[in-house]
Amino acid sequence: MKDNKWLIYSMALMAMIFWGIAFVWTKVVFEFYQPQTIMLIRLGVSAALMYVIIRIRKQTIRIDREDYNRFLILSFFSPFCYFLGENYGLLYVTPTVASIVIATIPVFAPILGFLAFREKLSKINIMGFVVGFSGVAVMVLDHEFRFSASPLGVGLLLLAVFAALINMVYLKKLAVKYSPLHIIFIQNLIGAFLFLPLFLVFDLRDFVSIRPSAEAIFSLLALAVFGSTLAYIFYTAAVRSLGIARTSIFGNLIPVVAAISSLIILKESIDASKIAGMVLVIGGLLMTQASAISTKRRLRKQQQ
Repeated sequence: MKDNKWLIYSMALMAMIFWGIAFVWTKVVFEFYQPQTIMLIRLGVSAALMYVIIRIRKQTIRIDREDYNRFLILSFFSPFCYFLGENYGLLYVTPTVASIVIATIPVFAPILGFLAFREKLSKINIMGFVVGFSGVAVMVLDHEFRFSASPLGVGLLLLAVFAALINMVYLKKLAVKYSPLHIIFIQNLIGAFLFLPLFLVFDLRDFVSIRPSAEAIFSLLALAVFGSTLAYIFYTAAVRSLGIARTSIFGNLIPVVAAISSLIILKESIDASKIAGMVLVIGGLLMTQASAISTKRRLRKQQQ
């Protein structure tokens, strides 16, 4: 049992490491390809790998007719809108800044829960939101409250955050009926088809003539295999064993991994404002997730 627990912890850790480095891998591929090309290949390869895994497990994929629209809306917001916002945002800001903005998704989640499902919003949730959002402000504003990071880039990343939050609403409804592996496979498959027209219109001609470097090819395949496939499988396994709240705590490592890998691979400098912003965002995340864990424990005690 103890060995299994360490395995689950290792899987959760590896998922966050893959997602953290994914910001850097994307930046490397940007030297050759546009976001829609990257996402078409990334999601297409990932969907193919997941289909193989599903077939190896001898599972069938069946979608009830009444859920067709829900899957389309789910896939439109994530991965389509989410990755449009994240990837185009990454064109204008560093991986470290991008990872910090994206890391605020769990901070905004309780507010979404209150608006969409009337879930109780505690004081610590509100404090976590304020602290986490302050961290983003420290990262993107200078001492005179002017943008030190690209406002367009930050705005696009916030669009990705918004898309991820809407995704949660539909994901919560579908997760009751379908396994996480099947949901992710369908999302990636539909997402690839949504990116296909953009690729054909804007990138096809350049794609044929571009000769990417070995590093770019590796980074692109790594995004598909590690960022969009193994990371989600590991994360799902961790959630099933540890629960969403406890697994989400590992998400605090994503900005740290992104910053360290940016420093090593891209030679990105990390100044005091980035470190301070990172500390504030992670603090906000810890406050939000501590509230989620305490609420879950209180409900468990009431049921006993």
